[in-house]
Amino acid sequence: MSKYIIKVNGNPYEVEVQEIGGPGAPMAPVAVKPKGKASAQAGKAAQPAQPVVASAGDVAAPMPGTVLKVKVTAGETVKKGQVLLILEAMKMENEIVAPSDGKVAALNVEAGKSVSAGEVMVTIA
Repeated sequence: MSKYIIKVNGNPYEVEVQEIGGPGAPMAPVAVKPKGKASAQAGKAAQPAQPVVASAGDVAAPMPGTVLKVKVTAGETVKKGQVLLILEAMKMENEIVAPSDGKVAALNVEAGKSVSAGEVMVTIA
């Protein structure tokens, strides 16, 4: 049984390799034990990426795309979950909804405008 330390993405792992027979013989599966910092993270589930958050009330583009339709106007009262606009990204139409109740204080986009990820499209007061 031979022991090796292998680094994957900067995390060291200790592995044991057992030779079974001569060259070309199939190898038995060997358990891999994370070492160091990686072992503390091994039991945790992967966290989803969090969207870019501007200041409270700002609705930012979650991804780059093109605004297809704007469904609200400045000064309009909106409810939480109401569709504010349709954003086309990667050939898909995405509904951008109001994160809370309020009034549309600023509308920074119009149909046909391209936006980058994190760009503030609507401000709700």
